[in-house]
Amino acid sequence: MSSQDGADIFRDSWVRYLGYSNEVGESFRPVLPVSVVRASYGVAFAYVLTDTVDKGWKMVQKDGRPKQVLLETGDAFIWQTLASIIIPGLTINRLCAFSQRTLSRYHKIPLAARNIITVSIGLASIPLIVGPIDRGVSMLMDATYRKWVKG
Repeated sequence: MSSQDGADIFRDSWVRYLGYSNEVGESFRPVLPVSVVRASYGVAFAYVLTDTVDKGWKMVQKDGRPKQVLLETGDAFIWQTLASIIIPGLTINRLCAFSQRTLSRYHKIPLAARNIITVSIGLASIPLIVGPIDRGVSMLMDATYRKWVKG
C-alpha cells in the first residue's frame, strides 16, 4: 500500500469495505434488479475516487510538485480500481454464477433456495478475498507501476 505514514483509513480500517460494495451487489445479483447491482458499483467508484483524492492531497501537502502528486494519485487510482472494483467484482460475479449453475443441476432445490444459497456464498466469500487481493495487487503494483513509473 502506498501510505507510508502509518494507518490508512481507506485501506486499514472498516472503510476498506466500502470499496467492496459492488461485490455485495454482485452477491445479490440473483435476487435484485440489475439497476441496484449497477448502483453498488457507483458506491465503490466513489470510494476509489475518494481514496485517490486523499492520496493526491496528502502528496500536495507533503511534496507539492505536480509530477509527484500525479504519480501518487495514479498509484492510488490504479491500485483501488484493481483491488476494489475489477478483480473482486469479477471474482464474486464468477463465483456466484458458478454456484447458481451448479445448484441449478439439483432440480429438487427450489429457485428461491438456490438464490439464497448463492447470495450467501457471495457474501461469505468477501472477507476471505480482501486480504489476498489487496496483497496481490500491491505486489503487482510494486513489480510494474511503482517500479517503471515511480522509480
